[in-house]
Amino acid sequence: MPTDMNGVASDAIAQPPAQNLTTSAKAGRRLPLTGLRVVEFTHMVMGPTCGLVLADLGAEVIKVEPVEGDRTRHLLGAGAGFFPMFNRNKKSIAINLHTPEGVAIAHKLVSSVDVVAENFRPGMMEKYGLDYANLSIENPRLIYASLKGFLPGPYELRTALDEVVQMMGGLAYMTGRPGDPLRAGTSVNDIMGGMFGAIGIMAALIERGITGQGQEVQSALFENNIFLVGQHMLQYAITGEAAAPMPERISAWALYDVFTVKNGEQIFLAAVSDAQWKVFCKAMGFADLLTRPELATNNERVRVRATLLAELRPRLATYTAAELAAIFEKHGLPFAPIVKPEELFDDPHLQATGGLAEIRLTDGERAGQTARAALLPLTLTGERLGVRIHPPKLGEHTKEVLESIGYDDAEIGELLKLKAVG
Repeated sequence: MPTDMNGVASDAIAQPPAQNLTTSAKAGRRLPLTGLRVVEFTHMVMGPTCGLVLADLGAEVIKVEPVEGDRTRHLLGAGAGFFPMFNRNKKSIAINLHTPEGVAIAHKLVSSVDVVAENFRPGMMEKYGLDYANLSIENPRLIYASLKGFLPGPYELRTALDEVVQMMGGLAYMTGRPGDPLRAGTSVNDIMGGMFGAIGIMAALIERGITGQGQEVQSALFENNIFLVGQHMLQYAITGEAAAPMPERISAWALYDVFTVKNGEQIFLAAVSDAQWKVFCKAMGFADLLTRPELATNNERVRVRATLLAELRPRLATYTAAELAAIFEKHGLPFAPIVKPEELFDDPHLQATGGLAEIRLTDGERAGQTARAALLPLTLTGERLGVRIHPPKLGEHTKEVLESIGYDDAEIGELLKLKAVG
């Protein structure tokens, strides 16, 4: 992949397109949540993910930012992709909640919406009267999503991060080597916690359609993490044996591993049934393995897995990864090249299926340029859900949103002078 002078892939970063917005395949289609109005008081990943799901599905999502902007706009390193990834299809209004005028704007705004989502520390929204208990008095139809570190209980006031709950919730233990807990390579709990928040909101919308009543929805990082490791908990409950970390686990299948092959390349290969094992042996010309009684069934092969893999590795090392991929694909066997995230911009499947869409970058040295971002991993009537609004500039829609809730130009000008909005 070619790179620019700063080492960034040049086909990952492009100049802005002629038009400001991209659309889905069928222009003008009505998305499922069209007409739903959402305001989010969110930051980092969990809350913005919740809003992203609703926004991609067609909701009007208004992101409330402090006048200095969401901090993720300017993060470096692993956080550099947070804002552009999780804030497309949203509008931005900058409100200074440290002023009485700003608080009044926030209250007027939330009175106009169907859903409020927030992921600030416990007590923060109550400080401004923007918690569910206060808002539901005036609007009993309101659906209010609180996305926290922990559901109410002994831990609820702790400060949580994805890494914190991965460590205390068994996921880091399962991911790393024994004695070396390791967080998963992405913000799994933040992203999934936001998704579960969106699922809860959509369930509450259906119930509101029946009863006319809104409700509070809660989602949390720790409980999300427990759901992720629930299979390992039940493994112990059923077998009486504790699950080993993934690098040391007892595999359910004999051929299920990463192999280093010709030229030092790596590839994951698997055969997860007796039928697949026979196909593998025939396809690779390993007919001699089919005559050995200790390899006759999967469970027997698992018992001698260590010696079997030691025998297979030198045999497979004479092939390139591409040759093995071609053989496995031809015969319907599971395989996977070992791919780095930056290599996915060139993935032929993503390119053919429209899995990546251009977004405009809003902050930093590459503001105004575009990058390709992953879309929600689903289709509706055969279409991917595209980008209707690029990730917003700070306060890009402040005037538009204020006008929508009844402020005129003179009032907006005065609010700007008072630094209640930005």
